[in-house]
Amino acid sequence: MNIDKNRTIVKKIENKTNWYIVDATEYTLGRLSSRIAYVLKNKNSIHYVPYHAVNIKIIIINSKKIKVTGNKEKQKTYKRHSGRPGGLKIEIFEKLQQRIPNRILEHAIKGMLPKNSLGRKLFKNVKIYGDDTHPYNNQKLTKLNID
Repeated sequence: MNIDKNRTIVKKIENKTNWYIVDATEYTLGRLSSRIAYVLKNKNSIHYVPYHAVNIKIIIINSKKIKVTGNKEKQKTYKRHSGRPGGLKIEIFEKLQQRIPNRILEHAIKGMLPKNSLGRKLFKNVKIYGDDTHPYNNQKLTKLNID
């Protein structure tokens, strides 16, 4: 029997879903989103496997109260394009935060996840809400420590 010594055998990870809740009040955008991406990829676990998606759901509340450092509130821009000629829309952080506060965090977290099918699957496990109400009160929520 030939055994490949260079192959790591990973035990099957249990299907238990871990629910976390994060209050985004007074957190900096980059620090919060990088920590959330880190936990979504399960890098904080000893069972980390880069090609495996685990059942971790993260609920972010109070996304409209997130901060940025320096002059980014007036200088950071978000671009989107309609696909039509001349369809480029540019919006600054301050106005986008008033209009759609969830999109800022979505954009930051999505940029820190892998750019493939695994990243898209992981991003579906993030739920972002502008205020402190959410429909997941039935779940056993654990407060995620960002610091």
